[in-house]
Amino acid sequence: MTAFLECNDLHVSYGQVEVLFGVDLEISQGEMVALLGVNGAGKSTVLRAICGLIQPTKGSIKLGQYSALGHGPERIAEAGVMMVPGGRGVFPTLTVGENLQVAGWLSRKDPSEFAREKARVLQMFPVLEDRIDQIAGNLSGGEQQMLTLSQAFINRPQILMIDELSLGLAPVIVAQLIDVVKAINAAGTTVILVEQSINLALDLCQRAVFMERGEVRFDGPSADLLNHPELLRAVFLEGVGPSSGEKPVTVLPTTSAVDIDNPTISDPEIHPNATRARAPFRLDGADIALETKNISVRFGGIKAIDDVSIQLHQGEVLGIIGANGAGKTTFFDLISGFITPDTGQVILDGLDVTQMNPEQRAARRLGRSFQDALLFPSLTIRETIAVSLERHIEVRDPISSLFSIPIARRSEKEVYRKVDQLIELMGLGPFVHKFLSELSTGTRRLVDIACSLAHDPKVLMLDEPAAGVAQKEVEALGPLLLRIRDETGASLLIVEHDMPLIKDVADRVVVLDAGSQLASGTPDEVMSNPVVIAAYLGGDPTAIARSGSGDRLARVGAQTAPGIQQTGGGVAGKPN
Repeated sequence: MTAFLECNDLHVSYGQVEVLFGVDLEISQGEMVALLGVNGAGKSTVLRAICGLIQPTKGSIKLGQYSALGHGPERIAEAGVMMVPGGRGVFPTLTVGENLQVAGWLSRKDPSEFAREKARVLQMFPVLEDRIDQIAGNLSGGEQQMLTLSQAFINRPQILMIDELSLGLAPVIVAQLIDVVKAINAAGTTVILVEQSINLALDLCQRAVFMERGEVRFDGPSADLLNHPELLRAVFLEGVGPSSGEKPVTVLPTTSAVDIDNPTISDPEIHPNATRARAPFRLDGADIALETKNISVRFGGIKAIDDVSIQLHQGEVLGIIGANGAGKTTFFDLISGFITPDTGQVILDGLDVTQMNPEQRAARRLGRSFQDALLFPSLTIRETIAVSLERHIEVRDPISSLFSIPIARRSEKEVYRKVDQLIELMGLGPFVHKFLSELSTGTRRLVDIACSLAHDPKVLMLDEPAAGVAQKEVEALGPLLLRIRDETGASLLIVEHDMPLIKDVADRVVVLDAGSQLASGTPDEVMSNPVVIAAYLGGDPTAIARSGSGDRLARVGAQTAPGIQQTGGGVAGKPN
């Protein structure tokens, strides 16, 4: 069969840094292919090259019989190739309706066709129809992801490339999207899916392409990928960097089952607590680190948070889950001072901070990360963390620093001592001198957490720390979060859609629904609650278990292609 899309010997560079090294990829019409790999492997770069956002330095890209090289993204889109970017791809200052109007530019000569396609995508995502006149920047992260998907779906593409389908979405919405993507593919659309959740990708696609360090390391049936544990068990945050010739695949030790089910962050001698058994948290006698009392806020006529009361105890990990638009990020904004509640109180370490601004709350040891890690792209990791330690600097006089007065040198030395401690804690040593713009999503997430820890928080709030992070990295993130709790003494408040991660790290879970508290309890109690299942989790086990241990992955692989014989033994590039 003639390839519908063909990439041959594709090389791509960002400035002087080469990120793709001779990538070959052939996809037939109507196929659905999973493009997998750890963060920084080059998956998104492949998609950007195909749709014309970047031009390869070497190689060829063909759409059918026609070369796509040298054409801009608008010409590639007119040829029927659409890309859903990773992260938020909306125009934040336009309304939902205006975003769809802009995305439907290919139908500008046929208003009736645009109206039909607009109605079709709004039927896929009813919440967008309810918010059709709202500013896109005011939507929740998950709702913005739905709008981004709708902007691609509205053009009925021949080739649909999706970068991180499940990013920021509740399990019940992911389950809905799985059905939508399957239906689009069944109607004849060729689909390339870049997805951090290997479980989800292998459930959707019968063929997988696995990339590492800018090269294709496997291309074949999804079920056969399970015969390559050296690929699936890539070490957390290892292997990002340029390639030179053939390189060995980075693997985890396989001498113990612990390495599979409880992956370490890096060297166990450096991080001895990474795989220790976790002691159950006891509320008895624990001080309350953070409390909200009957907190509520309205935006116009909509009650975004309605009478929510929680208690976070010292040393506890409390998970906050809920459907997209349930009010989780708004709740974080209320706690951290970016929004003032209409009613209720926020109590931090026994002190009422309801009327304090974010800076004042941070000074009282409240730390927070955001869904988007807004860091300094032109600084190195070491410099970025040093900036986060600014309020701990003893000598602030720039003249003293300019003339290198001894007291200023001692102050700077102390700052970088703390920086190096955080780098060691987060396992960021191999990337310490890299610029933030060169890092993968997973590494930037860790830098963002390190910057939050630089404030020495007593309460650390993490907003979707696993979003955009590769599955094996997510599975290693749990032990790291617990190590942060154990070594810093901070209480953790975590908003997250990855249910295995929440179940592994949280002592208790609170469920929000339409701004109200729907349920609370232990992870097992909450996740078996019929009301929570109906409102948030849904019934698709793959959408719920986006990350998980090797046995979970094996079960997903067995479901993916039941008629395919696992031949085993394939080598990097092509299976036997």
